Amino acid sequence: MSGELGQPQAGPSHAGLEFPNPERSRSGVPGGVIRRVGAQGRRSWIQKVLEQITDSPLQWVTPSEVVPVAVLAVQRYLLEDEPRDTIPKPPLYCYDVTISDGVYQEKCYLDPSLNFLVYKNILKVGIEMKICRVSCLYNEKRLGQGILCIDNVHCGDTLEAISLETPFRNSAHKEIPERPLRGGKSHYLALWNNEDPYGDIWLTNKQPEEHNFNNTKIISLSHLEMTWANRRNFPALLVRILHKSKLRYYGKPDKKMIEPYQTFLEVADSSGTVSVIMWNALCPEWYKSLRVGLVLLLQDYSVKKSYPFRMQPLPVDPQIKLISTMEICLNLRDPPTNIIIIPEKQVKPEWRLPKLNHRFITRSELDDVPENYICDVIGILIFVGRVQRSKKKENREDFWSYRWIHIADGTSEQPFIVELFSTSQPEIFENIYPMTYFVCTQLKVVRNDHQVPKLLYLTTTNESRVFITGHRGQPYTNDTKGANQPSTSQAARRENQSQERDNNNKRHQDDDPMSSQGFQTAYTSLSPTKKKRIVQGPNAKQVPVPQPETSAQTKGCKPDMPNIFLNRESASASAAGKGRRPISDRWESQLWKEKKFALIDHLHYSHVYPESIPRKFIFEQRKFLTEQFNSQPAKYIPPEGRPPNLDDFKSARSLGHFEVTILGLNHEIAIDVAFLPMYSPEDLRTSQIDSLLSCMNYSCVYPQATPGNDSMASPRALASDIIKAASKLDKAHIVGILDICNLGNDKVEVYLHRIYSPTNDS
Repeated sequence: MSGELGQPQAGPSHAGLEFPNPERSRSGVPGGVIRRVGAQGRRSWIQKVLEQITDSPLQWVTPSEVVPVAVLAVQRYLLEDEPRDTIPKPPLYCYDVTISDGVYQEKCYLDPSLNFLVYKNILKVGIEMKICRVSCLYNEKRLGQGILCIDNVHCGDTLEAISLETPFRNSAHKEIPERPLRGGKSHYLALWNNEDPYGDIWLTNKQPEEHNFNNTKIISLSHLEMTWANRRNFPALLVRILHKSKLRYYGKPDKKMIEPYQTFLEVADSSGTVSVIMWNALCPEWYKSLRVGLVLLLQDYSVKKSYPFRMQPLPVDPQIKLISTMEICLNLRDPPTNIIIIPEKQVKPEWRLPKLNHRFITRSELDDVPENYICDVIGILIFVGRVQRSKKKENREDFWSYRWIHIADGTSEQPFIVELFSTSQPEIFENIYPMTYFVCTQLKVVRNDHQVPKLLYLTTTNESRVFITGHRGQPYTNDTKGANQPSTSQAARRENQSQERDNNNKRHQDDDPMSSQGFQTAYTSLSPTKKKRIVQGPNAKQVPVPQPETSAQTKGCKPDMPNIFLNRESASASAAGKGRRPISDRWESQLWKEKKFALIDHLHYSHVYPESIPRKFIFEQRKFLTEQFNSQPAKYIPPEGRPPNLDDFKSARSLGHFEVTILGLNHEIAIDVAFLPMYSPEDLRTSQIDSLLSCMNYSCVYPQATPGNDSMASPRALASDIIKAASKLDKAHIVGILDICNLGNDKVEVYLHRIYSPTNDS
């Protein structure tokens, strides 16, 4: 192997490379560049490795010395069908990893066999990594051009701070758009889902501009509906945006589509409402600039018959006709659509464009709202859960990102409980925290009045939008004047429990979930903060061992700060504090005493990690806390000063957690899991704990007040009651639902979500 090492793509990590090739492919992706390793200045480890692989006769080499490098970025993209010789078929998604050795930075291609390190959050930004073997992946269409491929690595610990001052591997600097190393795609995807816009292709600079309508012919939507089939050219449309959907990414390995995105706009004029589809490259150009309420002038669009299975959102005005026979298509070409944002000051009353009509409801009204009702809510965030992911389809790498939040509006003792899926607004989704004024539109009511307790929460739809800042001038501000406005002081005084939701589409059933091999397979396939739920076999024994939370008192909290906490809904716990002994109350069935020493396998997954403990919120530390409960970022973000220790933040759980051991039907395998009942002295309910089953149904503890006394039982007494309730299940067959959560770095938590009795319909 001879020749100079080259790079087929140019990007910020190669911004200083010499001799850029002016050729650009039809997709607009930069062509290859020839790189020459300079000898000026202090030599870097990266330089040495590049020289070693260039001079080696082998396709891969082991570096003569292994020096730790810092990981600065891990970026994901879809690779078209372009199989390597050594791998019959490439994976659906690939990763580029940017590294720094303190002298230079370099973007490398991660061999697909190492993708699992990203899935399990082992290879991530901010860590120290040793590269044990590298290869050169050449661009066979151009002589001497290739990329550095990482074939074997050892991932180390997180670094406290990484210098970003190191230059890329040549001195000259050009601002070149960031592009993947391989394939023909012009952009990277968000690291953990496909709906969020990510990278420099997503523009935000589209501004309203005044338009001279003297020579512009405009057609109404109702007239267009009647005549479009017989037209070749279509007059302009003057419409207002009523709804905007999240992005849809439809890329596939065998499709050579450069920017395969799609989004829907619901627009209306005085005669009707219709769906507008924005395709491909127009999405990065316009998506982030378009918002609900804007008035658009659309020219050079196309019209087609509407897709019969798509459900349009409810019209904002029942008097306006809903046009469902056609769709407006906006394309970059064929024909190239012209989009103009009309300033609101130029909008004339005689145009009779519809006004927005939001459907805000209060929490006190929610109890009377029917299933599937679409509404908007406004209030103060009092709980923000951890970002979680669930697979869209098995054996695929496409995930939904979501988190649970609680919103208080001061009209009820209960908050709105919202299952907040990503709405293609990562700048908001990843930066919400308690005490934030929060608006969420187009939510759907989910309820089941026959379940005990009654199921009632809200979930986002395809058209949901969220707002946390810049409320002034937003289209919903006028619609909320008549609503019962949330009181910050009222909302802040409440600490509301996070109730676990039984969501059938997130449940996974294994043939033999109690087998050791099956269990290992179940959790090792999970990505970071991805939760899989399995149906666990009946048992004959329960061993709850409460571990009280006694973590140190939080410092620096203002006297009037509310007890508000951050955490995911599905898991929380607390560890025994320093200087105090854990409660040692326990119960063991006689059967367990007889069988525990003769087990074939005993799986221990009852440990709860610090990042899974719900924390009391401290406003001054909001940035740090917000980062702890988000997904791992794609790029390294330097910390501001020395970050605090998560263990120093007080837990919001007074009961701690319980360790429960479940014995399989054949009495050969057992598993230890964590049980996390929710209880906070500041948020009391009156309901008796008559059995562990009822406690599990509620996923929280409702202590009963002593007759004639308003005081509630202590956490120790409540823990004792739960243990007594567990003892009633001695030698009883149960069905347990377990949540398996992969936290990355081979850290796995298993939680007992719910217990069912085969003879109990609840």
